[in-house]
Amino acid sequence: MSRLTRKKLTISTMALAIAGVFNVAAAADAPSLSAEAKAASAKLYFERCAGCHGILRKGATGKNLEPVTSTKKPDGTVVEGGTVKLGQARLEKIIAYGTEGGMVNFDDILTKQEISDMATYIQMTPDVPPEWGMKEMMDSWKLIIKPEDRPKKPMSKVNLKNVFSVTLRDTGEVALIDGDTKQIWGIVKTGYAVHISRVSASGRYVYVIGRDGKLDLIDLWFEKPTIVATIKVGIEARSVDTSKFKGYEDKYAIAGTYWPPQYVITEGDTLKPLKIVSTRGMTVDGEYHPEPRVASIVASPHKPEWVVNLKETGMIRLVDYSDLKNLKETTIESAKFLHDGGWDSTKRYFLVAANASNKVAVVDTKTGKLAALVDTKALPHPGRGANFVHPKFGPVWATSHLGADVISLIGTDPAKHPKEAWQVVQELKIHGSGSLFVKTHPKSHNLWADAPLNPERELAESVSVYDLRNLDKGPEIINIAKLAGLPESKAIKRVVHAEYNATGDEVWFSLWAGKTEPSAIVVMDDKTRKLKAVIKDPRLITPTGKFNILNTQHDIY
Repeated sequence: MSRLTRKKLTISTMALAIAGVFNVAAAADAPSLSAEAKAASAKLYFERCAGCHGILRKGATGKNLEPVTSTKKPDGTVVEGGTVKLGQARLEKIIAYGTEGGMVNFDDILTKQEISDMATYIQMTPDVPPEWGMKEMMDSWKLIIKPEDRPKKPMSKVNLKNVFSVTLRDTGEVALIDGDTKQIWGIVKTGYAVHISRVSASGRYVYVIGRDGKLDLIDLWFEKPTIVATIKVGIEARSVDTSKFKGYEDKYAIAGTYWPPQYVITEGDTLKPLKIVSTRGMTVDGEYHPEPRVASIVASPHKPEWVVNLKETGMIRLVDYSDLKNLKETTIESAKFLHDGGWDSTKRYFLVAANASNKVAVVDTKTGKLAALVDTKALPHPGRGANFVHPKFGPVWATSHLGADVISLIGTDPAKHPKEAWQVVQELKIHGSGSLFVKTHPKSHNLWADAPLNPERELAESVSVYDLRNLDKGPEIINIAKLAGLPESKAIKRVVHAEYNATGDEVWFSLWAGKTEPSAIVVMDDKTRKLKAVIKDPRLITPTGKFNILNTQHDIY
């Protein structure tokens, strides 16, 4: 691949590369598509499927999608499977209507031809995309405004603590919304489908990383939010965080990629790449895996250390960034497949979903050891989770589930509540499976949970909200989509990702509609649970994740 091609690699060109340039031999009897249809399907697979199923289609949160598989059972018998065995008709049905395990229906997102082509595409041999090393990163790195040329103080009158960084999934943008006025302060062009926004220790910089591996550094001290540096850290990515330990504030950033499976450490204020570390290796079962994707990263406030979670291997790495030349890693065995997670209220313990194992792994970052593996219902998916004090069991951390209609409450206080620690002490009935996020706030008496991946419209458009003082009462179910007053459409207006404002008295939800359908952000009064505002703007196209600057900066959840 030429230098120019590397520098200009986009979703479309990457899809073309996957679709043919780097292909491997296909079986003689494998289904086939025209070059044009294959390239289009490769692009759609990257945009819609790779996150759960993997670029190599070996599966993680989603099922393995290789054409032919052989699984050895404990009794020694071998079970043959794969997408070819499922067949075209059944695959089309699964793609169109989704599954009870948390896969969303695509019949209101893709055309019938796209669904048909995708069913054929995943019966074809997966293609291997190119690697992405230091040369490629340096070629992509752009320092747009040097640190010395940036403002010395905030230049706007916007309350930066209450700004929300909002992902506009399908336009490859982030909207910075003033939480006080509910007005869009600025929209910046970023990578495709920004997965998360993270905030520097100082609160000045926002780091956003797109699924296409593009990492952008946004400076909030300008009159309008401004990208001051950018780099492409890989072909597919999800995670980024910064150095937060005292003495290292804003010094480093770390970005983890899905492909190639690796993480890169950069300068915090310029994004200049400093060190790349591969994550390929053995799983907790002792098998080699070629695609251990970096699922999530968090920065410890107590040590110069990052917690790096490797999805496919079930390994957790504690990365000491105090000496990059002599980088030290502690590897902790947990369970597969690692996904998102968050801190307990003391920020000593990190809890992360191992969703294929139906467990939550607990890491004691003080001792650098695994504290527990907690059994939960199917496919836990907490986001960052939610911390609160249970009236009976003391401090707990909550996770919802993709594959079950409950919220699991896990005890997190081994000192004062040892009998409840690292156990599911209660399960709260939620309005439907397919939940992605739960959220509360230290100043709130409410716990909110969504279910955007539920195939039923009414459930996907609603949330459950619980009174933390009386959890036995059960939830109030609120249809957020109806409150927004948007026009009726075929596309489900999926309600996703609750986020509190800086003062903890408002909770914001995204209405994630179709790419060509009107979307909105709905603001609820947390105390009354009544509608407070609806943010509508034609520029708010497919909003998903929202990250309040103050809450994200200090890991308040």
